[in-house]
Amino acid sequence: MVADTDTTSWAELHQQTVERLRAAGIENAPNEARWIIERAAGDPYRLVADKPVTVRSHHHWRLMVERREAGEPLQYVLERWPFRRLELFVDRRVLIPRPETEVVVDAVLDEHARVGGAVVDLGTGSGAIALSVASERPGTEVWGVERSPDALAVARANCTGLGRRARTVRLVEGSWFAALPDELRGEVGVVASNPPYVPDAAELPDDVERWEPIDALRAGDDGLADIRVIVAEAAEWLAPGGALVVEHGDDQGPATRALAASAGFTEIRTGTDLAGRERFLVARR
Repeated sequence: MVADTDTTSWAELHQQTVERLRAAGIENAPNEARWIIERAAGDPYRLVADKPVTVRSHHHWRLMVERREAGEPLQYVLERWPFRRLELFVDRRVLIPRPETEVVVDAVLDEHARVGGAVVDLGTGSGAIALSVASERPGTEVWGVERSPDALAVARANCTGLGRRARTVRLVEGSWFAALPDELRGEVGVVASNPPYVPDAAELPDDVERWEPIDALRAGDDGLADIRVIVAEAAEWLAPGGALVVEHGDDQGPATRALAASAGFTEIRTGTDLAGRERFLVARR
């Protein structure tokens, strides 16, 4: 149904949105409807509820609701999502930033406070880890490496959105450490990564399987193909006392610790996410 935009208010459109999302089986329909309305209106709902909907805004609203009804994740529909102190631009070229990775950033910042130096984010995707470090630790030299040119374009857009805080961020295209300049060998304080770690045969939620970039998720039979490469090569890039922080699946803690020990790391531990599940490796050189 197309609303008469001369008389329809945002409050009326909100109610229509709730009804349509509920009919599509979306549980959190009232909140999602409000977020969609705010995105279309460009202002908080409380400020626009009684105002009439413009033709242009109504068109934007309609497209977003149709995409959400089709099952597309809300984050992609809104094309933005909060991550720590940032609001990141996201679309289907990158993974949706998740709370588990916010905890990984805490570990990166803790290690950087101890050792200093540059921070390298391997597989930066939307730039969530790299730009969080730049935002929360101003002046830090940060490198974001991404092998997907499409994902790198998203990271660059988010870097631009960070403004002056991004002046020490360098985004480079390539595969893991191969994209970094040789002068960084032995000089990096923290190597961080949220690499692919889902086994090829593992089931994924339907909305993840259908919409998110599969190459950023799956990593071989045991999900450790990329983590093996990162752990094996990290030590030569780290400064003495430097740290490797790598996100992994909640059943991969023992395997990643073993990989770190085999690579010569001595201080090795597994950090947990907000649900208490083993979620990331911290290994010091």
